Formats: sequence, structure tokens, C-alpha cells
Amino acid sequence: MSEVNNHLFETIDRQNQDASAHTRRTLVSGTAAALGSLGLLGFATSGSALAAVKTADENSVENLAAVAATAEVLATIVNTVGPEKLGDRLDAVTRRNIRAAAQQEKNHYELLTSSAVGGKAVTKMIHVPDEVFASPENLLTTLVVGDQVFINAYLLATTVFARQGTLKGSKFARYTAEIMATEAVHRALALQSLGKLGNDRVYAKFAQREEVQGLPTTGAGGFYKIMDAVAVLESAGFGFGKAGSKPGTMYSYDEVAARTPVDPEVNTISIS
Repeated sequence: MSEVNNHLFETIDRQNQDASAHTRRTLVSGTAAALGSLGLLGFATSGSALAAVKTADENSVENLAAVAATAEVLATIVNTVGPEKLGDRLDAVTRRNIRAAAQQEKNHYELLTSSAVGGKAVTKMIHVPDEVFASPENLLTTLVVGDQVFINAYLLATTVFARQGTLKGSKFARYTAEIMATEAVHRALALQSLGKLGNDRVYAKFAQREEVQGLPTTGAGGFYKIMDAVAVLESAGFGFGKAGSKPGTMYSYDEVAARTPVDPEVNTISIS
């Protein structure tokens, strides 16, 4: 049984701690049977890396943290590898901005998986479509779409954490708001490098339709469930712990993050 399945069952047990031991065992065994019937047990080896977080309480704190950490794995890889592959095909300012974004996404991953938050990426192996790195336009368009997915996801997380009404919940809500603000900057810079208006929004987009023309997501609305973030990324050909739907390459976060650049002018590198 995978670590994520163990974590899921521990969460079920914890959330029903007031029930009898027999009731908790029944809930856990019932969940195991349901996951098994859907082919989700042992997902880490079957290639369905994010399936186990799709539970009745999809927007749980545990699920939000798991998907966010996994998304930051993807973002660190794309922002690190993109400038490596495209080199001088990116202008100097764009290249530096993307490399700085790689550093920031790596920092976000480290925060989300720290003891202060307790998140755990479901996988650190990401299949990236080769077309993402085929041209500067493809990379920048991917960043615009991906950063909007992250903005939506972090706004969702901010809402969920704030609704807890606890000191810890409010602290986590501030964390996700601060990360969302950085993702909005990444999106704006990528848009600007595409020759479009970077500061095109009065408010960060949550459920509204995508108004930017020429994107794969033009006209699509936002999402209210965290697994919809995964669906958008998978529809673009990314694979989480498995091959994606488009020809591509599997990248290891640990290998890529070891060479993620550090820009000396990036600041506010810790959260208070």
C-alpha cells in the first residue's frame, strides 16, 4: 500500500476519532474497498499518481496541500528546463524572469512540504510534453495557462483555510495568498513576453472565464474542486508519475531542482 493511501486512511481515522474503534475500522475498510474497486490502490505503481486524493472531501486540507506541492514540482521543472533548452531563443529579460520563477516555485515546494505546513507531493516524477520546449511562444503560453491554474488553486485553498476559523487556518490562508500573488506576477510577465498586456486584470481570476485570446483555455471557466486543476494540466499533456497524453519526457524533481538557478536579486525568500 502506498504512503499516500496510508495517509488517506490515517486522515479518515483522525477525522472520526470520536467514533468507536469498530466504526473507524469499518470506515477505513470501506474506503479501501471503494478505492480497490476503482483501481486506485497501489496507484503509485499503476501510474495513476493523483487518483487517491479524489475523495468525498476533495477540498480537504490534506488534498489541497498534496496537489499544491505536486503542482510546484511541475512548475520548478518547467521553469528550470525551459530556459536550458531554449537558451538564447529567449530574450535576456524573459530568460532571467523564468529562471527566477524556477527558484520561487522551488521555494514554494519547500514551504509546502516543510514541517510548518506538512504537505506531501503525490509524485516527484513529471511527464512534460516536448512541445512545451519547442519554442519560446509554446513555453510562455504554457506558463500563462499553468500560472492561472495555480492562481485558481491557491485562491481555492485560501478560501478553504479561512473557513476553518482557527489561528492555524488563517495563517495557512495568508501563506496561500502570498504564494498566489507571486504566481500572478509570473503570469503577467509571461503575458508581457508574448506581447500581450501583462497587467490585464483588476482581480485575480477565480471562477470567471478566461478572457485572454489565443490560449488553449480561452473561454473556459475556473474551478471549485482541486482535482480540476489536475484535469486541466493533464489535458495539456502533462503526466503525474505516468506518461502524459502527448509525446514527452519524464523529469525527476530531485534531479532538476539540484540545478535550479538562484538569482541574487530575488528577495523575501522566507515567510513570516
